[in-house]
Parts: sequence; C-alpha cells; structure tokens
Amino acid sequence: MGRDEDTSRTVTREEMREADRHAVEEYGIPGVVLMENAGRAVALEAIDMLEDALVPRVAILCGKGNNGGDGFVAARHLHNQGVTVDVYLFALTADVAFSHDPWTHLNTLIKIGFEIKEVTTVPDARGIFMEIDDADLIIDGLLGTGLEGEIREPYQTAVEDMNNSGVPVLSIDIPSGLDCNNGHVLGVAVRAARTVTFVLPKKGFMLAEGPGHVGEVVVADIGMPRDLVQGL
Repeated sequence: MGRDEDTSRTVTREEMREADRHAVEEYGIPGVVLMENAGRAVALEAIDMLEDALVPRVAILCGKGNNGGDGFVAARHLHNQGVTVDVYLFALTADVAFSHDPWTHLNTLIKIGFEIKEVTTVPDARGIFMEIDDADLIIDGLLGTGLEGEIREPYQTAVEDMNNSGVPVLSIDIPSGLDCNNGHVLGVAVRAARTVTFVLPKKGFMLAEGPGHVGEVVVADIGMPRDLVQGL
C-alpha cells in the first residue's frame, strides 16, 4: 500500500499491535526489518519535502521506542543522500540498548560517526531549537500509537517548540501527542505538515482533533504480508 492507495480503512492501536505481533511471530519477519522499511519510507518523504532546499538540513527528534528506531533509520538514509542530519534522543543512549530493534539502528548511527544528542530535561529540549533554527525540516519520532496518557516533559516542551518553530514537521506514523484511537490531543500534540503512517491510517486521524494535526497523510508499505493487512 502506498501514497495513492485507498485511505478509507483505519486501524486502532490494538489492531496494529496485533498485526505487528503476527508479522514477527507467525510470518517470521524480523522487527528490525519492518523498522528498516518504515525508516526508509520516512526518508523518502523527507527527501520529497526537501526538494526546494539548496543545502538541506534535517533535525530528527527520537524517543527510545519504535518511532525513534524508525527515526534512526531515516537519519542513515538521509545522511547517505548528502543531507545534514542532527539526531536528538529523548533518553540516555544506554536506555535504548535494552530495546533490541531501535538499538540495532542507533548503534549503526554511532558506528557511522553520528553525534547523538541526549535530551532528558526541559532545558535540553529548549536548547534544540536554538541549534536548529535554520533547519529545513523536523522529523517527529518522539511518541507513537501506544501513547494513552498525557504527554510529559521534556516531550511537552519539544512538541510546543516544534509547533512554534515555523519549520515544517514530518511525523512518523502519528503526530506525537495525538491519541491513536479517538483523535484527542493528550495535553499537546504535534501539528504536522505531513504524516507518513504505516500499513493503514490510524482511526484517530479522522476523529476529534486528528484532522487538524496530521497534515497530509501518506500510507507507506513496510512489507507486511498482504493477507495480514487485508484481515485488519
């Protein structure tokens, strides 16, 4: 399924979580492969959004979960295309080492020579936007579809600053802070120019505040088996 496919079907966080589990456990597709495919799709959308930038620069804000892992993959692909990429990790690097798939891709970035900038406090989050005021694009890989409670610091400050930066934001799978199932804003949520979501659009994109936060929605194929997707 790609950007020109029907987007009328939607899924909940529970349905998507179950599909991921089936893909890994029953079809034998490693999670790290699905993450690679997702991150590459993000990078392709970023390149499209950067077409008018003469010397493109991208800031990628990553949580320690799977959305962050997608962001690490996107960073590598953008770097390979000659884009200047700054990666901000909203955790300690050591914390990600306990999460297999994201760590695989973060470790690759480290070996390539990326400086991973750790963000653990509100002042750290504030400092990001003094460093990237000339960025052409921000990629939001902070929080994913599993978020159910109100967004906490330092994520809250980062989201508020993203929304106030004037820089276009590309969200990974879902804008951080948006409830996947009902479209409610969980305290604060990213207002994306574009959201690249995986497999199918999420139910909350169409409900409540969702339409005002997702921007253009692009559905990306990450290699899920066709019959599994059709069964959602």
